[in-house]
Amino acid sequence: MATTSSTTTKVTLPADKEILITREFDAPREVVFKAMIDPDLIPRWWGPRKYKTTVDKMDVRPGGAWRYITAEPDGRESAFRGEYREIVPNERIVQTFEWEPMAGHISVDSATFTEHDGRTLLTVRSTFASKEDRDGMVQSGIDVEARSSATRGDARRRVARGARRARNRGARTRTPPAGRVRSRTRRRGPSRLRRSRSRSVPRRR
Repeated sequence: MATTSSTTTKVTLPADKEILITREFDAPREVVFKAMIDPDLIPRWWGPRKYKTTVDKMDVRPGGAWRYITAEPDGRESAFRGEYREIVPNERIVQTFEWEPMAGHISVDSATFTEHDGRTLLTVRSTFASKEDRDGMVQSGIDVEARSSATRGDARRRVARGARRARNRGARTRTPPAGRVRSRTRRRGPSRLRRSRSRSVPRRR
């Protein structure tokens, strides 16, 4: 059963207690992975498009806690929190997820990053304690929108731009292969050397 589907993001309900979200990014997986663990990047993409997100706490390690606060245009705030359970760099993030207005209804999110030909498929599988919990979150719309914000269009563009900047920086700082390093200092030939000396020595009168 598909709840949402587009050319870029797909949200499905593969089992009674699950929500599955997938999206492909035009960026290497280390760039996509960093966007999900860097507190400076989280506010740029997390949460509904018109909301402002603030990172209150983010301790990215197994057992570490995270908490984000989203502010609506009218000033109303809502908070989300959880705990990291597993961190495999550039491959996998497992964390719990809880929307504070529905405290006690905790799910487990498993995000995997699969790269092929420079593109990354992000798969987020959310597992709930019961079908009722899953359905309650789907009906509220808050949970699905918050989770799928990682795959929304502007986030995808930002990740792609970050990937291009990283590639450009790498190209500018790339070291030539051994044996092909060329000195920028030009050797002066005999004629240039003679001209240089003639200019530096004053003429006799």
